[in-house]
Amino acid sequence: MIKIGIIGAGRIGKVHGEGVTYGVKNAVVKAIADPYMNADTEKWAKELGILHCYSDYHQILDDPEIDAVMVCSSTDTHADISIEAIRAGKHVFCEKPISQDLNKIKEVMEELKKSNVKFQVGFNRRFDHNFRAVKSAVEAGKVGDVHLIKVTARDPEAPPVEYVKTSGGMFLDMTIHDFDMVCFLSGSKVNEVYAAGAALVNPDIAKVGDIDTAIITMKMENGAIAVIDNSRQAVYGYDQRAEVFGSKGQVAVANDTGSTAVLSTVDGITGEKPLYFFLERYMESFSREVSEFVDAVVNNSEVPVDINAGLQPILIAVAAKKSLDENRPVKISEIQF
Repeated sequence: MIKIGIIGAGRIGKVHGEGVTYGVKNAVVKAIADPYMNADTEKWAKELGILHCYSDYHQILDDPEIDAVMVCSSTDTHADISIEAIRAGKHVFCEKPISQDLNKIKEVMEELKKSNVKFQVGFNRRFDHNFRAVKSAVEAGKVGDVHLIKVTARDPEAPPVEYVKTSGGMFLDMTIHDFDMVCFLSGSKVNEVYAAGAALVNPDIAKVGDIDTAIITMKMENGAIAVIDNSRQAVYGYDQRAEVFGSKGQVAVANDTGSTAVLSTVDGITGEKPLYFFLERYMESFSREVSEFVDAVVNNSEVPVDINAGLQPILIAVAAKKSLDENRPVKISEIQF
């Protein structure tokens, strides 16, 4: 039984706490730490059977019984805490992004070279049932040579401007999942990025230097072309779709809905809206990604999303921001790493 410590008891930390408790075999959460630990969080932890709640995460790193840590703290702490955990001999599951600072990611990579611990990055959409079905069809050669990849990702509502100020920008905060999905579905890295964007949902987002609507096109190393369309606000729900088109055909997935019922009457034909919130849409995928991380630890096998895979979406995001700022295509090779 793998004993896990969760660092960070915010929304994603709680998601993983529940995911491990109810959906992951061979693992148990022994402790959770957060500098803002309070009575409500302690009550939640107790109900899950988590034995220890700390305000100092070092108590997790110092516990010899804890085999692995899940870094679910604020983004600006991911790299430093990961390095400390690696040095403490703990296997690490790090929520995306590893860091918004490429130099910090280098530091984590250098630390991993000195260690035998497992390190997985939390790109949960790779573990979603829909996107895995697309990936399986592509890998089986059912669409032939990949020519086009299309990813649509639109949130149901824009985040508060205060959040936007510290998010790192839409490309590093939201689109990073879609950059990863393009690499995952195509089986290729990105060579070149061209991004166009604007603040069409909330003009105040532009005032803090960000956008809420974008189209990004990419040239892949395998010759394919990819396109992502993003919006911070789709009034009908959480819009998550993908398509891969190739020489033998195409495979596409639509949105998950509450049911597949379609009502046909004299007034028209209607169906249900997409699931509204990312936790409704992706909760199962959060459990799956941790299950595969635990399997890698138990079996001493490769993790499904290693640090190199976790680096690629960040490089693409940095290139996309440069493209937006300079109004030109940007090659990934221009990004210093």
